[in-house]
Amino acid sequence: MGRDQGWLAEHMLILGLESPDGDVTYIAGAFPSACGKTNLAMLKSPFESEGWKVWTVGEDIAWINIGPDGRLWAINPESGYFGVAPGTSRTTNPNAMEAVSHDSIFTNVALTDDGNVWWEGLGGAAPDQLTDWQGRPWTPASGTKAAHPNSRFTTPATNNPALSRHWEDPQGVPISAILFGGRRARTVPLVYKSFDWEHGVFLGATMASETTAAATGAVGVVRRDPMAMLPFCGYNMADYWAHWLEMGRRASNPPQIYQVNWFRTDDNGRFIWPGFGENMRVLRWVRDQVLGRTTGNSRETPVGIVPTAEAIGAAELELSGGDAEQLLRVDPEDWKVELDEQGRFFAQFGGRLPPELGNQHQALHGRLTRVAV
Repeated sequence: MGRDQGWLAEHMLILGLESPDGDVTYIAGAFPSACGKTNLAMLKSPFESEGWKVWTVGEDIAWINIGPDGRLWAINPESGYFGVAPGTSRTTNPNAMEAVSHDSIFTNVALTDDGNVWWEGLGGAAPDQLTDWQGRPWTPASGTKAAHPNSRFTTPATNNPALSRHWEDPQGVPISAILFGGRRARTVPLVYKSFDWEHGVFLGATMASETTAAATGAVGVVRRDPMAMLPFCGYNMADYWAHWLEMGRRASNPPQIYQVNWFRTDDNGRFIWPGFGENMRVLRWVRDQVLGRTTGNSRETPVGIVPTAEAIGAAELELSGGDAEQLLRVDPEDWKVELDEQGRFFAQFGGRLPPELGNQHQALHGRLTRVAV
């Protein structure tokens, strides 16, 4: 499966967002490791009593082709899930915890005296003694992590209580929106929509994330990870972007493209957005955008279309006005730094960089300049 066959093979989740009327909107999402992809794919809606549900089609890979209706259709080629264990709990991801409750494999986690698994963030106080991920005795006074920060679980898809009936459908599902998301403490707002497909490819091409224990090297460094494919793309990334652009030209009704950032922090380093199940609020806003229900729930910025605080339920979440403003803020000065870093990244590709992406970079420069003036 390659670019000459009209397919995209992506490091992407696929989920179905079911509304109270029973309609299902399918969304794909590409996230670097430890940036919330598994949690989003297996999200348990806090609004299930109102009829809002999430169904998992696939958690990690999507094969995407253009269907006869001009839309992009995605197939899940995998039979299970592979996620980061630390931080996974009944509170943060109940579907994942249900899935790993049996017939699952764990790597580099800690063990309890009775042979059960344990990791930081599992919930409750740490046991008085454990065997850590290196096989050494561990107590809360050890001063080290019992489980490796990048310890993992893997489990069959059939263990997931929210498994979509289309998870093995050979036709796949029609994708209405694609999310690109990384881990950024500032600069990138909670969510914003691209102006069009070409601009959306630019968002994916320039996506960056602050490294975690799931990546080699120093933690907390901003690293460009185009479409979350840096470890997986088997040919020149510039050619890969050109293939994305070509797919958009060939599709008569391509998905909308968004960038999300669950990890924006305040000046004290505290995450502003609660994340996990509350990400459903962002998914519902995305669905409204897809359906053209945009009046009064969004505003245009130099980087894209951002929701209003009301559209994501800031008051219901008891976010202060300052927190909501910071969460959705597009700071021209921060984005000028981002623009310079994007330019240096693109320069690595020389003449192979698709001209459309260079044009998008210049267009962003122009929009930021007009705001500054």
